Amino acid sequence: MNNYIDIYCERNNIEYWAEPINALTNIAFIFSGLILSLTIFRQNINARKDITSWILVSLILLIGLGSWLFHTHATTWAMIADVTPISIFILTYAWFALRRFVAASLWFCILGTSSILAFSILFQLLIKLPAGAYLGALLAMVIMGGYLFIFKKHPASYFLLLAAIIFSISLTLRTIDEIVCESFPLGTHFMWHLLNALVLFIVTRALIVFGKHKPS
Repeated sequence: MNNYIDIYCERNNIEYWAEPINALTNIAFIFSGLILSLTIFRQNINARKDITSWILVSLILLIGLGSWLFHTHATTWAMIADVTPISIFILTYAWFALRRFVAASLWFCILGTSSILAFSILFQLLIKLPAGAYLGALLAMVIMGGYLFIFKKHPASYFLLLAAIIFSISLTLRTIDEIVCESFPLGTHFMWHLLNALVLFIVTRALIVFGKHKPS
């Protein structure tokens, strides 16, 4: 298999179920999306019609599906299916967080999301770590949460900062996955899935509950 990708501790062959734990823990994203759907339905009628919330929930479900495909097929196309919805979620969330939490202008939203993308690429090039590209998202959460906490006393700030703490732990576990292979053959990548499902739940719920939006 020419495009076979083996970058995780748990995988040691090319079989479909070579990464059972890494594959099955993607169910956490499905649970996250379903619970968020219930959260949306519990809001008022205008919130239930808010297309942004449904887009974010749909992306979370696609993240779970894409990651499942990568950890079962381990091919280039599956990797693309894995990283694409994650990237789209990060940029989409950043845009609407700026609009709804900060009431930022269109141009500031463009600058903010472009900066996250640029820093993610820069970190990946400068820091040769598996999770380097996600440091841009972590930095964005810390800056946004800190700004909302210090200057706005916004209730969403607590959730963004909590998510940043959890995400930093998640990034660490993803980074050390192959390092601990010899002593822990299962690896730590499955914790990346579980913690990230929690992170996505926290930040999306914050936007659903505390993000101001115009009625449809």
